[in-house]
Amino acid sequence: MDRGVSIIEARVRDDAGGWRLDRALADAVPTLSRERLKALISAGAVTRPDGVAVRDPGTKLKGGEAFAVAVPDPTPAHNEAQDIPLVVAHEDEHLIVVDKPAGLVVHPAAGNLDGTLVNALLHHCGGSLSGIGGVARPGIVHRIDKDTSGLMVAAKTDRAHEGLAKQFADHSIERRYRAITGGRPRPADGTVDAPLARSTRDRKKVAVVAGGKRAVTHYRTLTSLRDAAMVECRLETGRTHQVRVHMASIGHALLGDPVYGRSKGATRALLEELNFRRQALHAQVLGFLHPITRVAIRLESPVPADMQELFSRLHV
Repeated sequence: MDRGVSIIEARVRDDAGGWRLDRALADAVPTLSRERLKALISAGAVTRPDGVAVRDPGTKLKGGEAFAVAVPDPTPAHNEAQDIPLVVAHEDEHLIVVDKPAGLVVHPAAGNLDGTLVNALLHHCGGSLSGIGGVARPGIVHRIDKDTSGLMVAAKTDRAHEGLAKQFADHSIERRYRAITGGRPRPADGTVDAPLARSTRDRKKVAVVAGGKRAVTHYRTLTSLRDAAMVECRLETGRTHQVRVHMASIGHALLGDPVYGRSKGATRALLEELNFRRQALHAQVLGFLHPITRVAIRLESPVPADMQELFSRLHV
């Protein structure tokens, strides 16, 4: 390891013949996004075993090639530690699992420069969070939407981050969500296998798009409600807005969803009465192998009070 630079040795899959270099490396090094790898390749930070840099992200591969990726240590993001209360579901020296409330943004961005989960984690963990990536986004391995509640894991060390990221890339993480849908899905149990990408009509939205990233959601109806249903959604993949878009795509958008759903009649009146102004979605179960100890961890979060009240009022 050079000063200020980490060297990642990567070998692409044997069946990656014809793949672009950036795609193959994103598969081989799940801790780095494809966009991050494109930038590193263009900067000459990806070399073959003979030391020659490959500078074109679109370079086609034969499969099985080895590369060295020089990753500069992350520069500080200047995120401020803030004393924001956290509900901790599990914590050890390597990672922390928090039960995020609806309304809490995961990391600082335009319009939300502080008061985020990252600010809270910096305070709670005393700065002991992983920093894999370009500009450090401390410990964040995955995200859930601002107005989705539930379980989320963050890494305290780079080794834990790498291990968790690999499990997310392999789709071996258990993620089960509780959702309240508009209407009752038919069939009551099923699978939505539909590729997702940014909508060409509205870049703030995600849509089912041919050629998008494969996305698979398995759902089952737990309780039939009045013009609604309590549904469990198990994620095989984890794409942005996946549950929300997939359920909307089969005609059963989540109640309260301001982007993909539009409630009517008595249901809309009930949402207004309860002041329920978020998608009815809760990340209830999170299961994974501890990346260091290899002990299986499975955590479950109770459905929050606002969704319980909505469920109660809709119960037939």
